[in-house]
Amino acid sequence: MKARVKLIEGVSFVGQSESGHSVVMDGAPESGGKNLGVRPMEMLLLGLGGCSAFDVVHILRKSRQQVTDCVADINAERADTDPKVFTKIHVHFTVTGKELDRKRVEQAVHLSADKYCSASIMLGKSAVITHDFEIVPD
Repeated sequence: MKARVKLIEGVSFVGQSESGHSVVMDGAPESGGKNLGVRPMEMLLLGLGGCSAFDVVHILRKSRQQVTDCVADINAERADTDPKVFTKIHVHFTVTGKELDRKRVEQAVHLSADKYCSASIMLGKSAVITHDFEIVPD
């Protein structure tokens, strides 16, 4: 896997993925940024959310669950001093679907967290990551 990050101006960068997609990242105004894009540390949380939500939906669909929506809400805390790593991360899944089996949703969340989501497992080396979920009937 390859990626490229290129300076645009100030502390704004464009990140380009090997798959051909781009995203703008920028620093906070107090760090010289202009608020033109997502902060790099926010990108890590978005990656974690995307990776884990993808897994949950994929696992549930493989077990023939009728998922119509999945939202991962992520709250994180960072260390007060440099390096300001994530110390606590909580992911709350809201899974919507028709007649979803609670045990299968719980299993999908656990499988993502413990086995499949590379981002979660990697960030779990420095942060305590917790998960919970709710099911919304469709």
